[in-house]
Amino acid sequence: MILIHTDGGCKNTRGGWAYSIVYANGLTKEDSGSQGDTTNNRMELTAAIQALSVIVPGELVVVTSDSQYVVKGVMEWSPKWIQNNWRTANGKDVLNRDLWEQLMKLVQLHKVRFAWVRGHNGDAQNERVDRLASAAINDCP
Repeated sequence: MILIHTDGGCKNTRGGWAYSIVYANGLTKEDSGSQGDTTNNRMELTAAIQALSVIVPGELVVVTSDSQYVVKGVMEWSPKWIQNNWRTANGKDVLNRDLWEQLMKLVQLHKVRFAWVRGHNGDAQNERVDRLASAAINDCP
């Protein structure tokens, strides 16, 4: 099983994302990046997309995030959004559809489960990706 922790953040439209992957053999891979003119939710989604993009298809994966937007979006809301042609229950367009579509394609390539963890609550891996995402924000031009 592959364990992934992701995080994203944004300050004054400057965003950062990060992930940490722990493979079954114990090896770890981390990455982060930044983007201007963005939102917190876009960075949270980007972190999950970037992490799942580097995993070999078919792997058993647990993605842990402190973003209920990402976790509930994948596990609860997305089936209805897709069924309703990317519209919410209120008939509005799903925000960040471009990223949601990318993420859902990646989710289908893996045996993936998303789990929520409370942020800033002592989970070592969550704290690590939070620091990486914050550093990425600071590096954003």
